[in-house]
Amino acid sequence: MSYPEQPVSFSERSGSPHRSPIGDQEQPADEPLTAKVIAALRRGGAFLVVGAIGFLVDAGTYNLLVFWGGEGVLYPAPLPAKIIAIAVATVVTYFGNKWWTFGHKKSDNPGREYLLYALFNVVAIGLQLGCLGFSRYVLDLSSPLSDNISGTLIGQIVAVVFRYFAYDKFVFVGSSDKSANDKQP
Repeated sequence: MSYPEQPVSFSERSGSPHRSPIGDQEQPADEPLTAKVIAALRRGGAFLVVGAIGFLVDAGTYNLLVFWGGEGVLYPAPLPAKIIAIAVATVVTYFGNKWWTFGHKKSDNPGREYLLYALFNVVAIGLQLGCLGFSRYVLDLSSPLSDNISGTLIGQIVAVVFRYFAYDKFVFVGSSDKSANDKQP
């Protein structure tokens, strides 16, 4: 008995994974633009929430170490306290970004991820300091308002954009978990 030959599409011949889980229907290779925008907004929102939590952990840890009970254990040493606070916040934001923002990307090398994550955070801190330094030493602006605008506002915006790009392109680069993508509308 011979069976009629079924037409074979290009994606079946090329081994493309763009197949529907229901039957043998093919899905288009490209997602609709609205789905891409929604996914990007979700990742961006998650990234900002994780960053806000990291900011609170950084500020809270620093204030506990320096000002707990009037004069904390590291009151005479604010720079080491800030380094500890940044390190604690970096650990918190790493896991928040790994499991939530970029949770759809699975990695085989978490040590590499964390090393690059820490490296890009150091670069981002440098960008913030660069914005403050430019305002202070090039533009000769030294008021509290100018310091907060250049170092905190502009510097933080530049650093956040850099971090998001760097984390997505260089840190969390594992293969996408198809089942996680299917769960998102």
